[in-house]
Amino acid sequence: MQNYFELFDLETSFFIDEANLKDSYRREIARFHPDQFASKSDSEKLQALQNTSLLNTAFESIKSPLNRASYLLKLEGVDPFDERDTEMDHDFLISQIELREQLEIIKLKQNVDDLEDYLDKIEEQIQSKINLISDAFKEDKSLTEIKNDVRELRFYEQLLSESSKLMDEWL
Repeated sequence: MQNYFELFDLETSFFIDEANLKDSYRREIARFHPDQFASKSDSEKLQALQNTSLLNTAFESIKSPLNRASYLLKLEGVDPFDERDTEMDHDFLISQIELREQLEIIKLKQNVDDLEDYLDKIEEQIQSKINLISDAFKEDKSLTEIKNDVRELRFYEQLLSESSKLMDEWL
């Protein structure tokens, strides 16, 4: 598996300077801009397009904490979203159900204030999970522990996305 961090001259780590990542991405992507290859051969144009695609995939894989943590786990041979791995913390599963039920009640009531409070609560959960993942990488905790936190973070981010779309519909 190719190490995407190397494409941007970054250390393979959860802790990256996002500004450096963006600068490096812009610099690298500019090297393969179609204008640079207008007079080149078809094979060179194709190679530039493939490089651009690789850079875009790499950037998406490490720009957000969720994607970066997932990618780091994959580099270690752990797929946090392996569909065959259905083991989840019981308390988290219960909280998932409760959060979904709360969102359904908010939808029925169509109360913007309740939805704003709900969004705030989910954003707090996301930040808490990011902090736990960050601490786990810092303290070199087990990959299983990190995997579980990553899976939970993805749930919260999906819930935030769904709730935000609902807010957009209402406003």
